[in-house]
Amino acid sequence: MKLVFRRMLSLKPRILALDLGKKRIGMAISDPLGITAQGLPNLERTTKRADLAELARQVQERDVSLILIGNPINMNGVEGRQSAWTREFADAIAARAGRPVRLWDERLTTVEASRVLRASGIGIEKRARAIDRLSAVILLQSYLDSL
Repeated sequence: MKLVFRRMLSLKPRILALDLGKKRIGMAISDPLGITAQGLPNLERTTKRADLAELARQVQERDVSLILIGNPINMNGVEGRQSAWTREFADAIAARAGRPVRLWDERLTTVEASRVLRASGIGIEKRARAIDRLSAVILLQSYLDSL
């Protein structure tokens, strides 16, 4: 039924973007038309098992067809330790959620998010909580714009 309704409205499958951090995972989702990225509440990290379970629940609940994860490539274009950890997490969420995962170059997304938040006048404490979500939005929007 969902698929028929989706086709009638020419809706695109939803994409969930993740900005992986040690304390939080910033999240964003594409709108039903696949044009814009919408921020979601951050996932506060607990254990890998609990994080994967919550992300799999979000994927199911939001009818996500693709998971996009920011790949922390070094400025010189070389993948480092953090990128290897991201690939490992990507494999785990793909297996747990049963959806394909795509890594997307996230160079400068955090820098851009920080610049936007500073310019908006948001205080340092609120900025720290908002940066992960905004980084996920910027990551997803760059992916959507590339399609």
